[in-house]
Amino acid sequence: MEQVKGKLIALGGGDDEGMIKLIKSEICDLHSRVEVIATAATEPKSSGNAYKEAFEELGCSNAHFMHIDEEHEADTPNNLERIQSADVIFFTGGDQVRLAAFLNGTELLRIMRYRYHAEDIIIAGTSAGAAVMSDRMIYDGYGHYSLIKGEMKTTDGCSFIRNVYIDTHFVERGRFGRLAHAVAHDPDYVGIGLSEETGIIIKEGDQVEVFGPGVVTIIDGSHVRFSNTRQVEENEPIAVENLKMHLLVSGYRYCLREHLFQPVQEADAPNSIAVPNK
Repeated sequence: MEQVKGKLIALGGGDDEGMIKLIKSEICDLHSRVEVIATAATEPKSSGNAYKEAFEELGCSNAHFMHIDEEHEADTPNNLERIQSADVIFFTGGDQVRLAAFLNGTELLRIMRYRYHAEDIIIAGTSAGAAVMSDRMIYDGYGHYSLIKGEMKTTDGCSFIRNVYIDTHFVERGRFGRLAHAVAHDPDYVGIGLSEETGIIIKEGDQVEVFGPGVVTIIDGSHVRFSNTRQVEENEPIAVENLKMHLLVSGYRYCLREHLFQPVQEADAPNSIAVPNK
């Protein structure tokens, strides 16, 4: 299997100071180039410049705002050159559908994907900027209504990683139902629910580790024996058998390919033994 060299860092929303500090610690060199893309935001220019300043306040002097919207196209020669030399690409929060719409099908995104797989680059994002990272993303579904067929909606993401749903503001906005529904419908996918101020770093395209004070919810459909999501009529409730859930906090990781939950310290130690699903 292909070895992914880049890292994904995703935050569930809320206070993002811890995430920016983590990015700083991962890049080591304070002269590393950071490109902030705020296309998802309601006010992209002010949001993008605010994050640029936040990186600069932590000593990252080579931070820049890349303006992509209705009046500023993605595939300009200048943007392509900047993405080729970026060490960190950071997506702000806002509307993930809008962000994906402006990036999907562009040469800019193709370069980002290639570099993520082939080079030691960080792709980071908060809220919508986290949700957009996989090939599919959830963009609608609220409370108990999300367990009704037709209320939970998904669409194409930016495909840095595949077969994962990343949902944000997870506990705070009652999004368990929509993530469970998405995984029940697509059991080859792993659902990752991020609480606010809490996030994940995905290494080698596989190892999901937690940072921040909260809980990350993993919903695993690999053992599902029955789901009616493809047969039931619109506006009818869904049923699913044997959907598994794990709760991760800092110090633990989840390996996507093997569906393994393990302590980080034990996994890093010589002769460590993983804890398999039972």
